[in-house]
Formats: sequence, structure tokens, C-alpha cells
Amino acid sequence: MMFSTNRPGRPRAFTLMEMVMVLAIIAIILGMGVGLMKNVLGDAHVQQAEAMINQLDTALVRYKTQAEHFPTEQQGLEALVTKPGSNPQPKRWSQKMEAKALIDPWGNPFRYRIPGKINQDGFDIWSAGLDGQDGTEDDVGNW
Repeated sequence: MMFSTNRPGRPRAFTLMEMVMVLAIIAIILGMGVGLMKNVLGDAHVQQAEAMINQLDTALVRYKTQAEHFPTEQQGLEALVTKPGSNPQPKRWSQKMEAKALIDPWGNPFRYRIPGKINQDGFDIWSAGLDGQDGTEDDVGNW
């Protein structure tokens, strides 16, 4: 008479090898997902920077409407937050932005140049992007 190790009605257990294989597959899937999410977050920061630049652009036009000129490069974008103390003084002034709106999604201040190098008839506003360095391919601007 032979004895059976499998009893009827009792489920068969997983082997160690089967468990390791399942965990390896899960790890591969999670790794791919994290890699894809990095690209999504990077794209989201670029789109957020573009939207913030558009808001700054609009605020500068509103500033000019009241002040009758754009802020100088020395006065900078801060002229949208606090009234400039240097000349030329704005004819009329009101706060256009909160100070946090002058910081890009990577934690660096937006740059402002008037007259612009790229927008020679106006001004340039840009973010130096993830690397924080001007003139690199990750810069985002109003051009």
C-alpha cells in the first residue's frame, strides 16, 4: 500500500522558485512604471513652467498698462510683486503676482531680460530648466 502526501481537499503550496519568479516579474513591472513616471513628471514641470511664463507675460502687459512702461531689467519681475524703488517709477502701480509665482517648478527664479535677445521688440522671460543653467536645451521661455 502506498501513502500519498497529497491529501484530498488540501491545496498544494507554492514552491520557493515560483514565489521568486512572481516577485521578479512584479519588480520588473514596477521598475518600468517608475521609469515612465519620471518622463511624465518631467513633462509636467515643463508644461507648468510654460503656463507660469504665460501668466508672467500677461502680468507684465498689465504692469505696462498702468505704469506706461515695462519694468527695467534691474527692477526685474519683482516689480510685479513690490513697487519698484528705483527709476523709472511706475505712473500707477498695483501688485500683479505673488512672490511664489516668480519661482519656476524646479525652485529657481524666472529670468527676465528687456530688451529681449530673442524677442527683440519686447522682453524675454525664461526658466533655466532642471539643470538651472542658462542657454541649455532644457530652458523654457516665451519664445
